[in-house]
Amino acid sequence: MNAPELLAPAGTLKNLRYALAYGADAVYAGMPRYSLRVRNNEFAALEALAEGIRLTHAAGRRFFLAANISAHQPKLATFARDMAPVVALQPDALIMSDPGLIMQVRERWPEMPVHLSVQANTVNAASVRFWQGLGLTRVILSRELSLGEIESIRQDCPDMELEVMVHGAMCIAYSGRCLLSGYFNHRDANQGACTNACRWQYRLHAAEQDEGGDWMPRDETSPASRHPQADEPFLLEEGERPGQLMPVEEDEHGTYILNSMDLRAVEHVQRLVTIGVDALKIEGRTKSHYYAARTAQVYRRAIDDAMAGRAFDPALLEALEGLANRGYTDGFLTRPRERTAQNYVRGHSESDRRLFVGEIEAYDPVSGMARVDVKNRFGVGDCLEIITPGGSREIVLEAITGREGLPVTQAPGAGHRVSIPLPPGDYHMGLILRQVEPPSP
Repeated sequence: MNAPELLAPAGTLKNLRYALAYGADAVYAGMPRYSLRVRNNEFAALEALAEGIRLTHAAGRRFFLAANISAHQPKLATFARDMAPVVALQPDALIMSDPGLIMQVRERWPEMPVHLSVQANTVNAASVRFWQGLGLTRVILSRELSLGEIESIRQDCPDMELEVMVHGAMCIAYSGRCLLSGYFNHRDANQGACTNACRWQYRLHAAEQDEGGDWMPRDETSPASRHPQADEPFLLEEGERPGQLMPVEEDEHGTYILNSMDLRAVEHVQRLVTIGVDALKIEGRTKSHYYAARTAQVYRRAIDDAMAGRAFDPALLEALEGLANRGYTDGFLTRPRERTAQNYVRGHSESDRRLFVGEIEAYDPVSGMARVDVKNRFGVGDCLEIITPGGSREIVLEAITGREGLPVTQAPGAGHRVSIPLPPGDYHMGLILRQVEPPSP
């Protein structure tokens, strides 16, 4: 039984460095014009992309480049020209979904490995074999599969690399096939410009049909006015567009305008290892370096425990609670689904137990003091978790030294630098979290 590759997101060079330091076997970035992350992408510059590939290879890891849009005609004409200097940098594989673009790569650069993106929505073994027959080396399976279905595909396709998404944001339609962003903002999710319109605030209005058969808002002054029931049509109003009412009907598959929770499948790593998947993927190229580090650290530990035959450690679930999230679900991996797979209460991210408060810039082993770039407020007496590539430790903060070398009681927030005492250790690329709830007894 081989250990699956742990694949982490790298939206920036800093994120890339932290993902590698905290245990990722491989990282992936996007080429802005041709990937699903056109915003906040440091790899728009070819020089940055070259440096990312160099750093990854120097660490003995692998670098994959996403070019996974569904290309409209103008991009089809420029793709091969724009990709030539990128392929020359020798990424370890391209992550793609568009059959036409895949054909261009296979014809022009037949030696370049191609991984089929989750955007292609592969949900059965026949589709895996189809793509294998075209020369692709890995298929990233659809998020909409159960563990049993993944195992069945693995058994039917023993000689094809399979990758499974295990953490991060989920779409409310089959991955990437939502039209809300394009409808509301003229920013196409399939071109990398998704505005996450599914996570905005919406109101429901009870509906009734007029004489022409069109659905209209029910008269709110009427005694018959009431909140719409799940089995009848209703009208949807987005918070920033009052008066623009959209009819929505729910069928046996549900409605497609929902705020999905974030995927967290760390408790299923053991099963996925046993099934024999080749790679576990973390979503999040627009997230912070803290997110890249923490998720890599937690899933690295889960993989190592599974390979060593150790039982799953529930503390890993709590570690991921410290990341900003919209509530967690294990998605479709276990069935039947519960209503809790959707978040009906809030559309914004929250971090309930730990808050990222600082980045360790340097540590002086003589004085025992660490210089900290402050990201959020923390103070003397706080319970802090210090995470490093070598592990984590908790301390109660005893003192803070401010800019002038004078003692202070608080580090007030982002933009400040302070020094704090730490026990002897290696704090290179260390990050600091503050406990925001009392520790469990």
